[in-house]
Amino acid sequence: MEEKFVIWGRNPIIEALKSGRSLEKILVAHDSHPPKELVKLAEKQGVKIQKVSRKKVEETAGTKKTQGVVAIVSPIQYWDENKLIEKVIENRGVVLVMDHITDPQNVGNMIRTAEVLGVDGVVIPKERSSPINEVVVKASTGAVFHIPIAKVGSLRNFVEKFKDRGGWVVAVEKGGKPIHKISFPFPLAVVLGSEGKGVSKSVLNSADLIATIPMKGKITSLNVSSATAIALWEVAKQSWIQD
Repeated sequence: MEEKFVIWGRNPIIEALKSGRSLEKILVAHDSHPPKELVKLAEKQGVKIQKVSRKKVEETAGTKKTQGVVAIVSPIQYWDENKLIEKVIENRGVVLVMDHITDPQNVGNMIRTAEVLGVDGVVIPKERSSPINEVVVKASTGAVFHIPIAKVGSLRNFVEKFKDRGGWVVAVEKGGKPIHKISFPFPLAVVLGSEGKGVSKSVLNSADLIATIPMKGKITSLNVSSATAIALWEVAKQSWIQD
């Protein structure tokens, strides 16, 4: 999919915000001052405004006629986090929690794996996470259109809420129990962290279980999308794939 999900120009972005269109974020050139109405609407809807170079704004828009502002439009409609929790709890299912994964290729691959392996939904944080853009759509081979995705302000609050409703949380991280030896409880949230930092400390502290993928080689880490595939396969074997 080559479509670029962007809107540029002050009035078009204001109108998009007024219409309730789902925007990932708004990029504003350092040397530009967006109208107060645009800023207020963005704040009201929880859309992040990021200051960048004018060159970046123009490259993102694919034109110089941007008026110093471009919005990245979400190709999907996000789910309400409470509705997603209800769905997973009711199904005694699985939700994939993506803890600050910034590489869009990884995000797309992880969503594709989740959809293929029957995961009920995906959760991503509003901050420090790749937006759902055309790279993610392409890497997911369109899986983003077939699986519920929620964007949340705090991953820790999400997992705590999930636990309060009767869910369990497993973090895939070093120093835990070998993943193939764990009997998973359901409904289950499976958390994978960024390659550099791993699962956030606050989320790790909320986890009921820490699952570790055993490794035999000289390289001691996996790409996060590969780790996701292994982890979700182990979970799928216990949730719906019968021996």
